[in-house]
Amino acid sequence: MPHNSPTSSGSQPVPRVWASGNAVPSTSPRLIAVVGPTASGKSKLALELAKNFHGQIVSADSRQVYRYMDIGTAKPSQADRQEIPHHLHDLLDPNQRFDLATFLDLAQGAISGIHAHGQLPILAGGSGQYVWALLEGWQLPTAAPDERLRASLEAEDPEILHQRLTAMDPEAASRIHPHNLRRLVRALEVRQGVGRPGTAPPSKAAQYDSLIIGLTMEREALYQRIDQRVDEMMESGLLEEVRSLMDSGYQPTLPSMQSTGYRELAQHLQGEMALTEAVQRIKYATHRLARRQYMWFRLADPRIRWLDADASSYEQAAGLVRSFLEGAPACDTMPS
Repeated sequence: MPHNSPTSSGSQPVPRVWASGNAVPSTSPRLIAVVGPTASGKSKLALELAKNFHGQIVSADSRQVYRYMDIGTAKPSQADRQEIPHHLHDLLDPNQRFDLATFLDLAQGAISGIHAHGQLPILAGGSGQYVWALLEGWQLPTAAPDERLRASLEAEDPEILHQRLTAMDPEAASRIHPHNLRRLVRALEVRQGVGRPGTAPPSKAAQYDSLIIGLTMEREALYQRIDQRVDEMMESGLLEEVRSLMDSGYQPTLPSMQSTGYRELAQHLQGEMALTEAVQRIKYATHRLARRQYMWFRLADPRIRWLDADASSYEQAAGLVRSFLEGAPACDTMPS
């Protein structure tokens, strides 16, 4: 994993650019995004920025939207959510579908509401597709679901589907886990339906004036932090959380239950592997997730202001935010 030195906030103004790289009209609604790999401290940084810059947090996580899935998704604590408003948490049951189009509708609505109250929206999360779709203003493909094709694809081995997608669209395939059946099916469905890469939108129309702050750290240090967090999740009752979900009738084959941590512990509870093996697989799978996230959030991307995830990251981030806000119009003059 490459590593950048933190960008000094200094006195230099933060560039006013769309996430797509184009110039930003001065009246565009403002947005802060905190991105980076899992376990890098995004939620903590977003919370501190929200406390000090009159903000509210919008989750860009594809699993924190589900009720009853708290420990394994590293959902913010109830105390944090009472102190600072958080959006896009606990909206769906684990057997309900959540996709990119739904995320965009909910996130854009939440951001408009935050602006209407004169506050600063802070997007936080590691789902790279969700983050860039919002920041770049993706116009999603209009291909209607093909139920016959979908049923046919869902009956196949996910790894075979991943190989097929790799042959058609290597970049899209690199961003989807080989076992993520739902995303593989939709990517192939869209690719066949509209003739475009399954995860690449046909057009973009960015609408926010965004400051994107990235948190990064050396690979081995990040892996150690991931492993420690998995151990803490287990101590906090992750196994019991998964058992409770299964006892409530949520099948391990559900897309939500295929998330890292839930998938492995469900396999353990079904007698497929020992607990120690399941925990080790969770750690390795989370390492892979972090590597995939760096494919979405590249250290060489000039739109992202990268900071080392250490004790000084908040002060540097706060300096970037102050510079950004000083160059932007007042929130109450912005369209909602």
